[in-house]
Formats: sequence, C-alpha cells, structure tokens
Amino acid sequence: MEEFGAHNTSNGIATIGLGNAARVNYNLNESELYEAALRGGEAELTVDGALRAVTGQHTGRSPKDKFVVRTAETEDKIWWDNNKPISLEHFELLRQDMLAHASGKTLYVQDLIGGADRDYALPTRVITELAWHALFIRNLLIRPDRSTLSSFQQKLTIINLPSFKADPARHGCRTETVIACDLTRGIILIGGTSYAGENKKSVFTVLNYLLPEKRVMPMHCSANVGPDGDAAVFFGLSGTGKTTLSADPNRTLIGDDEHGWGENGIFNFEGGCYAKAIRLSAEAEPEIYAATRRFGTVLENVVLDENRVPNFDDASLTENTRSAYPLHFIPNASETGLAPHPKTIIMLTADAFGVMPPIAKLTPEQAMYHFLSGYTAKVAGTEKGVTEPEATFSTCFGAPFMPRHPTEYGNLLRDLIAHHGVDCWLVNTGWTGGAYGTGRRMPIKATRALLTAALNGELKKADFRTDANFGFAVPVAVPGVDTSILDPRSTWSDGAAYDAQAKKLVNMFISNFTKFENHVDSKVRDAAPGVLAAAE
Repeated sequence: MEEFGAHNTSNGIATIGLGNAARVNYNLNESELYEAALRGGEAELTVDGALRAVTGQHTGRSPKDKFVVRTAETEDKIWWDNNKPISLEHFELLRQDMLAHASGKTLYVQDLIGGADRDYALPTRVITELAWHALFIRNLLIRPDRSTLSSFQQKLTIINLPSFKADPARHGCRTETVIACDLTRGIILIGGTSYAGENKKSVFTVLNYLLPEKRVMPMHCSANVGPDGDAAVFFGLSGTGKTTLSADPNRTLIGDDEHGWGENGIFNFEGGCYAKAIRLSAEAEPEIYAATRRFGTVLENVVLDENRVPNFDDASLTENTRSAYPLHFIPNASETGLAPHPKTIIMLTADAFGVMPPIAKLTPEQAMYHFLSGYTAKVAGTEKGVTEPEATFSTCFGAPFMPRHPTEYGNLLRDLIAHHGVDCWLVNTGWTGGAYGTGRRMPIKATRALLTAALNGELKKADFRTDANFGFAVPVAVPGVDTSILDPRSTWSDGAAYDAQAKKLVNMFISNFTKFENHVDSKVRDAAPGVLAAAE
C-alpha cells in the first residue's frame, strides 16, 4: 500500500482536495482489498472464500436523497419532475465538508471504465473509505489494463464516505444521507449510506445523461447473444428477472444490468454482475449460485450461519441481499462486452396484480407505450421503506437513473427498433392465479420456455389472441408450457375478481400515461390499454 504522494498525485487526488488523507491506496487487487477489509472489521469471510459485508441501516438505494446540481447548462436538459435539484453553492459546501471529513482517513482509489465500447467509454475514479466498496466497484466496472493506469485520466470522480453525515440545512439535502451529482463537472458525492449499489448506479446516471446526445441509447437491461449472433436485451427493474433470465447456458452473457445501444451494436456498461441473492438456489440459477462461492465475490447483507455458510433463504437483514462478482465468473460470459444489434427486446414486468399474461407480442407503438410506462412491482428491500411488492410505474424501466425526459430515451428506442426490425415481447415474471398474497409467482421454468421460443423465432409461429384488457397479442398454446397459464383469467378461482383487478390496472396505466400524451404521436397514444375493457 502506498502513502499519499507516492503515486499519481498529479492525476486528481491532490487537485480535488484529498491531500490531507492519512493514506491513499491506489488500485489494490482482490487479495489486498480482502486484507484491508478484514483488518478493518468491515467484512468477514464465508466458508467458500467470498467476502460478506453488512450495510446497516441502508440495505437498498435511497432515491429520495439523490440530487442533481441545477445550473444554466443543465436547466433545459434535466427532467426536473423526476430529479431533485441542488444548487451549486450547496454542492460546493457539501464537497468541502466531505473533503474535510476525509482528513486523516485511509482511502481506497479504483480507476475503472464505464462502457465496453471505446467510442463511448467513461473513465471513472472511485474514492471510498471502505475497502470492500473498492472491491465491489472493482468487480462491477471494467478494469483497464494495469499498464495504462499511470496515464489514466478520469472523466467522472465518485467520492463515497459512508461515515459522513450531511446537514440538510447547510447542504440543501433531505436527510443525513445524500447522493449529489454534478453532471457538468463529472463529480458524484455519496455520504451517509454503506449500500454499495449507490456506486454503480451513479455511473449509470452519468452515462444516461451523456450518451443520448451522441445518439446512443442507454438501457437498464441485461443482454445476451446466441451462437448465430442473435442478440437480445431484457429491460426491467430490480427483481424482475434481468440477471436470472439472461444467464442462459445456451447463450453468451453480455451483461446483467446496464448497456448502451449505438451505431456499433450493444455494449455493456459494466464488467460484473450485481445479482439478487435472496432464495438463490443451485437448481434454479446454477451459474449465479456458483459465482457466490468464489474468492473475490462480495456478498452484501447475506446471512451466514455459525459455520459461515450463506443462508440465501434468510431475509432477516433484507429481501435485497446481493452478490457482486466480475463477469468472467459466469462460464459463458462475453470477454468483450460487445454484441451486434439486437434481434429481440424483452420487457420484463413483475405484475403484482396477477393480471398480465406470462408473455405478449408488442407492436412498435405498444413497445414504446410500455417502455415509457415501465410498469412493474417494487420488490421488497430494493428501496428503503419498501417491505413488500407494490405496483409502480418507473418510466424506461429505470426512472431513478434517468436524468433526461423519458421521451428522449423513448424516441431513441423507437428509432432503433424500426431501423433494425427488432421483435418486442412483454414478459410477466410476477404473479399468476391471483394478486400478490393470494396468487403464486410465475414458474421460472415456464418463463424460460417462453423466452426460448421467443428468442429462437418459434413463438412467432404460434396462434395468438388479442388480450381484452391490453390489446396486445398473446399466444394461445406453446409446446412445453401449461396452456392454462397463458390465459391469466382462467388461473383465478373468481373470474369477476380478476376482471375487477384488470380494470383497476388498466385505469392505472391510463392515468400514469397522461404526462406523456403531449410528447408522443397518435399511434403511441392509441396503443393504450382499456379500449376493449371499457366497451364490455
């Protein structure tokens, strides 16, 4: 480990005011970060050699404590209905106070890359007081060749000090927890939370701001590619199945959470995976399960028994238990993070109402409608205060990370779908046979069978019916799948109760979309659900 001043002092640390740190450790490898985390009491080893950390109060993201600096440059670019503003003056006070707080501390620096496509890559320097955070982000972003680190020039700097507590009156924030983003200068300040996911989502937020101006579509999605170059992307919020469903042993995994789609095809923003671990099993998700048992993996808020064996069924700390590991821990992962233009788009939703079918074919207009709607259920634990699934609409399947107006992303996506002739499907991984609490979660085997048929083109040959509530096309029968599950109403014991739930959900869609109606054309507006239901 190096004393501050012995390495890279001209490349950002001194100039941003961290020269009073007691020690700055640059780009330590896994073994060194393990030693530092264990020595500092930050984490402990599992029986398999993974590193387990507990985050305390914050076991999920804190979206209500996230702010964007409002300046003349960002005034007309940011979707302020969705992003909380902070003044440049408050941001500067916060930055100075965080730098002062770092005085005398041991810090860890990782120089990494966001974006596998060199044309759009975002060199990122992450500075944190926790060694396990440094290992986490080292797992999640792309590691540059060590020979290039001496000339590394970051375009984004993240300073994460979990022990720092913000002062709402002084810093213009909401609580002692703060995530403040200066998108113009490329600085993110994180304080008052140990939840590691804030680090990676900060990079995603910045790329979501920068890339649309380059005509690159940033996407909250997983992606994989078949042996014939048939790439697919899977949109969806946390807990809807992006990681699980893209980890297909018959296809190459590009990434599990964040990608861009530009003129060269699709590319991973990351170099690792951040998989949900609750109720993880070797039978259902063998590749992800195996990754949790390796040296270098970070397990977040996973309960260990007295023998340090992870109990993935124990949600006593949170439902949002996580496993963070580098992409190469998945046997069939891409070495480049690059893939051709997609042939298929899957939009994942976890329908807590139990109304939607397990799969439906979307027209381009319906695809844009559902992309802008972003219907799903917030899954327990992913956000602070959410203790059970609840219906929500998160535009672009990632509203908390979208600085710009959603129609910017929606129009980009529509243009790319049209230009490349992409097939679009809506997949419900939520509930069947009733709403949450009475129904059951969609069987993963059925979902995988339907996805396989969609990806290999067989599903397009099926007979379809038009859904009476949503107007999209639903297959009537698919080989290997229980026919009854394809008709949600038939899985309910009370058809009238289903109809009432369906009407309620349709009205929620219509009400939610009013804010977009003036930003889309008539074809997209006409893709709204409810026309047939209203006539009955």
